[in-house]
Amino acid sequence: MADFGAPSPLARDAMAYVLAGGRGTRLMELTDRRAKPAVFFGGKSRIIDFALSNAINSGIRRISVATQYQAHSLIRHLHRGWNFLRPERNESFDVLPASQRMGDELWYAGTADAVYQNTDIILDSGAKYIVVLAGDHIYKMDYEVMLRQHVDTGADVTVGCLEVPRMEAVGFGVMHVDGRDQIIDFVEKPKDPPGIPDKPDLALASMGIYVFETRFLMDQLRRDAATEGSSRDFGKDIIPHIVKNGTAWAHRFARSCVRSAKEEVAYWRDVGTIDAYWKANIDLTDIVPQLDLYDRDWPIWTYAEINPPAKFVHDLDGRRGSAISSLVSGDCIISGASVHRTLLSTGARVHSYSVLNDAVVLPRCTIGRGARLNKVVVDSNVTIPDGLVIGEDPEFDAKWFRRTDEDVVLITQPMIDNYLANK
Repeated sequence: MADFGAPSPLARDAMAYVLAGGRGTRLMELTDRRAKPAVFFGGKSRIIDFALSNAINSGIRRISVATQYQAHSLIRHLHRGWNFLRPERNESFDVLPASQRMGDELWYAGTADAVYQNTDIILDSGAKYIVVLAGDHIYKMDYEVMLRQHVDTGADVTVGCLEVPRMEAVGFGVMHVDGRDQIIDFVEKPKDPPGIPDKPDLALASMGIYVFETRFLMDQLRRDAATEGSSRDFGKDIIPHIVKNGTAWAHRFARSCVRSAKEEVAYWRDVGTIDAYWKANIDLTDIVPQLDLYDRDWPIWTYAEINPPAKFVHDLDGRRGSAISSLVSGDCIISGASVHRTLLSTGARVHSYSVLNDAVVLPRCTIGRGARLNKVVVDSNVTIPDGLVIGEDPEFDAKWFRRTDEDVVLITQPMIDNYLANK
């Protein structure tokens, strides 16, 4: 029987505004041709698909994405994979590149400015609430729970927060809260982060997720735009001002994190470095990974390419197409090669006698005969020459490729071309 006294979902009256303009410089050459939110993840998805899927699964049907750096591949992905929202159903999906809408500046000056420049589009949507999201993290979250807290507390802003070990919070914006989780101070990258009253060994770090009433936020953005010396940033300007002059509440991620029966922890990852990116992808090969991509109750939507199935061929000693503890995407052919604890993205070709261990291979790569790759990230559309060995000789790896402090090797096609031209 329907519960006619239950409140209607707040997500119906909300817009998700995704900030997806960042380059992600710590991903090095992986973001030379694409913004961080457009980087591939998990075999067939992009990083931004997680924030967008969370919005759709939460019931939000009005979505805007602000783009900036190297936006072409991101915009193409959004048009191909996220064009199913229909205006006639009071749904919308807008891609908003910086475009001199409110002045002579070509680029968004900061995260707050990326919202302010599109004030007219936001107000025209009619959304009562706005959920501001970063488009470059991996997690599953029900924004309806955060919206409900925002309304119930009467907050001016609600800030999504992670509980992290206190001294690991030095690189975050940290919420100093009282016993009810009302924010009494906001500290950007503190040397001595304040603990949580009920968990003094932990701190509340900002996730870059904010909920506002739309008109209140527009007032704050207009005020900030008129403030000389502002950096036009949510974390540096907008949130600290509201904390001092209004009411701000922290929302703990554990309250709204979506977990399947197989997920034991509240999973959130910033895959902003090569090491973190490699580890988050490789972790998916675990028997029971901490992130369940197979959860049908909270699917991760993406652009679904029409591809043939993966294929494994040859069955001779030393030349057997096999993949153990690995994820193999559609249109992959493993031809007499051995793949272990590896993620193969769409369209990979792995040729005879090659061996891959702990490898993250992005779409449409070709691995030549007899090649050996260990603990690598291979950018999309890379051709690995026959017999090339990477990940076994640190000096060789560092000379020709990008080798991290944790011994992960990033391989791009220009690096391969340079190697072939000078070997």
